[in-house]
Order: sequence, then structure tokens, then C-alpha cells
Amino acid sequence: MEEKLRSVTKRASRHGPRGTGPVASDWSTSSGSAGGARGPAPATPSTSQAGGSTFNRPQETTGPTRRQSSRDSIDSTGQQAPPEHGELLFKVMLLGDSGVGKTCLLTRFRDGRFLSGNYITTVGIDFRNKVVVVDDTSIKLQIWDTAGQERFRSVTHAYYRDAHALLLLYDVTNKTSYDNIRAWLSEIREHANEDVVIMLLGNKSDCGTERVVKREDGERLAQEYKVPFMETSAKTGLNVELAFLAVARDLKARKSNDPDDTKFNVQDYVRQQSQRNSCFNSNCLTT
Repeated sequence: MEEKLRSVTKRASRHGPRGTGPVASDWSTSSGSAGGARGPAPATPSTSQAGGSTFNRPQETTGPTRRQSSRDSIDSTGQQAPPEHGELLFKVMLLGDSGVGKTCLLTRFRDGRFLSGNYITTVGIDFRNKVVVVDDTSIKLQIWDTAGQERFRSVTHAYYRDAHALLLLYDVTNKTSYDNIRAWLSEIREHANEDVVIMLLGNKSDCGTERVVKREDGERLAQEYKVPFMETSAKTGLNVELAFLAVARDLKARKSNDPDDTKFNVQDYVRQQSQRNSCFNSNCLTT
């Protein structure tokens, strides 16, 4: 009788309580796995305030996580994508108050389309790439789109030093955005490199009836700070490509050893090209 009882007890220990099936084995301590544990460690009990036991799910030790920034990767493999052989790489930042049209300008240049209707305001900083060809030289422009709100200003400052060129925008229908240009230029002088290329853009020039900032006002301010100036329209595309190509040409000339390239003057180039474009679009002459 005792022998039968011991046999029943052994079967119960192998199968667990009635109706529950076999007892799960512990992978982390299984002797059949080579080279250590085969799976996750078992849950460890912790005593609750009520005096019972609760189980904490094992946590993966993958290290702290953070939001991936634009500096982390460029290509689909997650690696920093270097410029192609013989290709120049320049970083261009778009600056200006919130709502002046920085994202729309970038989208027009990169994708050839206009962001009509409502869109999400840029938070922090982001970038897009576009390759342009200047005199048979491929130039990759890494264009950084920044938030214009004051609370993101400290984030923007951290990227100034890496920029080769800065496109500073104001809205011709918003006098405040124009008045704040001096403050933006002061920040640029404080945080950016001395040899950074600066261009002033009066955006939304297609809004003729809503204009409150005259073209002459923008020209006068640009002359005061000795920077090239033009009016643009992300909606119609006026001078958008010209602005980026002028910057690319100037940066290429500064990097070139060709005497002809070093004579390049971005202000003269912008003035000549703007006058040529004015023959095809009268909006840029609106005052």
C-alpha cells in the first residue's frame, strides 16, 4: 500500500496539479542547453504591501533609449551616409520666425510642390537632402529645417556651428517677422562661424494685397548687414531654386582652387538672376 502511494506521489510531481498539464521547465537553468541560458530568466517574486507575492516581468538590458535625431542616420541602413565620390556636402540651415514658410520653402525646393492648407509646425529641428549640379559638380545640400518658436531657440543654437550657409526668412505679410531679423542676425553673429554664408529671403511674395513689408525694406536691411537678398514664394516657386543654387555656387567657389571660381560674388549673381526672373513674374516687383 505504501509502495502504491509513493508511485502516485511521483506521478503528481511530474504532471503538476490535476488538469494543469506538465510543469514548465526553467530555460535559464536547463541542463540540456549548451553555452548558458536558452531563454529569458524566470520572473522573480517581490513582496507586495498586502503581504502576498507578485511577479515582475524580466526587463531587457538593451540600455537607455532616446529619440533618434537627424544626426543619427541618413540612409536606410541606419548608417551616416557619406557623400558620393567627388560629391561635395554642405549643410544649409533655414532660420526665421515661426510661420514664415521655412518648411514650405524646403518642400518646394526638394519635392517641387507646395504645402497648401494646414500643416504641423516644425518641432525642434529636422533635415532633408537634395543633390544639385553646379558646373558639372554634384553638391549634396543637407538642408536643416528649424523651429522658429522661442522655446526651441537653444536647440537651434547647437547646430549653428556645423552650418555652411544660413537662409534667413521673413514673411512679407508679417511686419513682426521682418522686425525680428535683426535679432536673428545677432544670434547668427554670436553662434555661427564667421565665414558662414548668409542670405536674406522675403518669403510669400505672391501675397501682393496682403504685403506689409516693401521690397525696398528688405534690400535696405540686406545692404546694412552686407548679405545678399531676394524675395521668394514657396507657393509659386519664385526664386526658390535660385536661392539654394546661389548658396551652392558660393560654397563651391570657396572650396575651389580655380581662380575663376574664387572670383564668384554671390550678391552680384543673385542680383543678375533676380532681374532676369523679374521679367517673367511681376509679383516680385510688388511694393
